[in-house]
Amino acid sequence: MIWAAVLLLAAGCYAVKLLGLSVPAAALERPLVRKLAALVPIATLSALIALQTFAEGRTLVVDARAAGLAAAAVALLLRAPFLVVVAAAVVVTAAVRALTG
Repeated sequence: MIWAAVLLLAAGCYAVKLLGLSVPAAALERPLVRKLAALVPIATLSALIALQTFAEGRTLVVDARAAGLAAAAVALLLRAPFLVVVAAAVVVTAAVRALTG
């Protein structure tokens, strides 16, 4: 049963890739399509971050991870380097977890 699902998903991924390759080049050169294509990775990453930060199973959770995300957002607003942003998120998350038990 699991292998059937894996094979079905692999075939679906291949079909989507084939569909993308069959789009005419003229359609991909439009400014709106270029702008939307540039935003897809950002939206996908944002959704992944939100899911990993605020979800635990099927429940909504606000815990130390939210504080770490807030610290990272502040560091980004202050235009900190990437490693500083990550370090701020890690330190704040660890501190909140240590304080809350």
